[in-house]
Amino acid sequence: MIRSAFAAFLVSVSSAAFAQVPAGNSAPQPVPFVDTIPQPRDEAYPAGPMVVNVDATDTVRGILRVKQTIPVAKAGALTLLFPKWLPGAHSPRAEIEKVAGLVIRAGGKPVPWTRDPVDVFAFHIDVPAGAAQLDVEFQFLSATKKDQGRIAVTPTMISLQPNSVSLYPAGWFTRRIPVRMNVTWPAGWTAAGALRGKPVGTGGNTWAYEQTNYEVLVDSPMLAGRYGRVIPLSDKVTLNVFADNPAELVATPAQIDAHRKLVDQAVKTFGSQHYDHYDFLLSITDRLGGIGLEHHRSSEDGVTPGYFAKWADGPGRRNLLPHEFTHSWNGKFRRGADLWTPDFRTPMRGSLLWVYEGQTQFWGYVLQARSGLVSKQDTLDQYATIMANYDSQPARHWRDLLDTTNDPVIAQRKPKGWVSWQRSEDYYNEGLLVWMDVDSLLREKSGGRKSIDDFARAFFGMRDGDWGELTYTIDDVAQTLNAIQPWDWKAYLVKRLTEHAEGAPIEGFARNGYRLVYTDQATPAFRDGEKVRKVTDLTWSGGFIVGEGGALSGVTWDSAAFKAGLTVGTVIAAVNGESYSPEGLKAAIAAAKDTRAPVTLLVRNGEDYRTVTLDWHDGLRYPRLEKIGTGEGGLDRLLAPR
Repeated sequence: MIRSAFAAFLVSVSSAAFAQVPAGNSAPQPVPFVDTIPQPRDEAYPAGPMVVNVDATDTVRGILRVKQTIPVAKAGALTLLFPKWLPGAHSPRAEIEKVAGLVIRAGGKPVPWTRDPVDVFAFHIDVPAGAAQLDVEFQFLSATKKDQGRIAVTPTMISLQPNSVSLYPAGWFTRRIPVRMNVTWPAGWTAAGALRGKPVGTGGNTWAYEQTNYEVLVDSPMLAGRYGRVIPLSDKVTLNVFADNPAELVATPAQIDAHRKLVDQAVKTFGSQHYDHYDFLLSITDRLGGIGLEHHRSSEDGVTPGYFAKWADGPGRRNLLPHEFTHSWNGKFRRGADLWTPDFRTPMRGSLLWVYEGQTQFWGYVLQARSGLVSKQDTLDQYATIMANYDSQPARHWRDLLDTTNDPVIAQRKPKGWVSWQRSEDYYNEGLLVWMDVDSLLREKSGGRKSIDDFARAFFGMRDGDWGELTYTIDDVAQTLNAIQPWDWKAYLVKRLTEHAEGAPIEGFARNGYRLVYTDQATPAFRDGEKVRKVTDLTWSGGFIVGEGGALSGVTWDSAAFKAGLTVGTVIAAVNGESYSPEGLKAAIAAAKDTRAPVTLLVRNGEDYRTVTLDWHDGLRYPRLEKIGTGEGGLDRLLAPR
């Protein structure tokens, strides 16, 4: 009793001491912050349409030159905004640092501007009396090296993002601000995008695009190039292909047919089309920066050379188009209520990304199999890798799935050293596992009469032709599931989102007829994935991934590799006394199976060499799916064409 009282006295004395400011020390108070940027209101912009003119002809230096007119209804304070929170990025990732040379004029006279000291994407001006419009000029200095960001302009191709080459007035919903865009492309090039246009003037390379609103403009990127091809896939859907050389545009009838079947299978699955027309913007290049970005009436799909030419080598990046196409329904038409925003300044909240991205990831794999873009067996093998990856991820012990929906803002998609312990945007693939579990439970509880296909039609299939946005909450998701098969779906979903279970939610695959196993032989799809990523993946064979030149690109937390002191960036110079090679490393791991002899590695970190021992004796382990029982299971039926 006396000891407890004395301890309490010490705590109170120390707290009081720390709470006081020592005599004589300065103690400032914060400067109040007043947000002077007007909030968006759902009213029509009163002054008429903006006009954005872009000169995109400087393909050597990648400089996009912008001249924009912004009509104004009255004199006085006005704030112009550069789009900040971008749909699909789920974070404030716009490249404001690439905006240069900003000059604003009214009636030919300069109008001074001041950047907001807190929101640096905002520019404050005073519109002079009598001004009918503002004339804005600036350049967007696109990346010329990868360390500057994504390369969007090359001598053979341009990926034009309207959000990078325009400003808009604060105070209105962006869907209420009318706008027209004109683009001057390099001579002889063609361009594609969801916005329709026509050539104007004498040169033939300046295109005037249809008037729309600013929300739709930002959602309507353009892909242009020296070498392009247009392939109709349906009466509403077009595949626009651009490449660094014409040989990459050659596609066989069977390859084109698989893309046509993708459209057919998606429409049959969702029971609607939420676009008046849809354009795949497919770039086959190793010069333009890679991309996979959804839009309501288009998608940007960047793949490396060989998409058509090396089709037989493996699935490669063919999951990209099914994923991004699915987003027209899931993410663009149906969108989480806290993710939808009235403008590009209002912060987006990603609590429902496990639906937006997780179910899109789920349907992307289903549709690649249903269409034949990727074979059923390769799809099964890809599932196995996803299952094994998340089932072995120790970070689930401390960080739940729901918290990963904050990762686009937390990490800004920058590389991480310890992904298995930090986690990343796991709502994609762990979300896929959850939705496979949902499918298996629907089948089990309904006696095989219901499946996730019923959810797809109920949740996405209404309002055919509507390409606005219809928002939802977790209650809407649960109620839709409950209408299909009564159960406490909300409690189930909350559990999956917040649990800290030992392993990943992979039991849905077992209910649907396949279990995860490991063998000492990699599947063809696994080997293709290694080739695409240019790695030797030993995640389940000691806990590490080796990139080109022996440099480690991944180490699993608390694995044998971790305990050996390896980390991302460590370079393996030798294995058991012999120069490193992927084959030699795998042979050494296989030889150490069921022995006590460790694998000895000579490794380098920077200029420092050391010898470490890899204490791993389970040999080579690669994931694959093994069928349970005989006959057709739920997963077999799920992947079958409709």
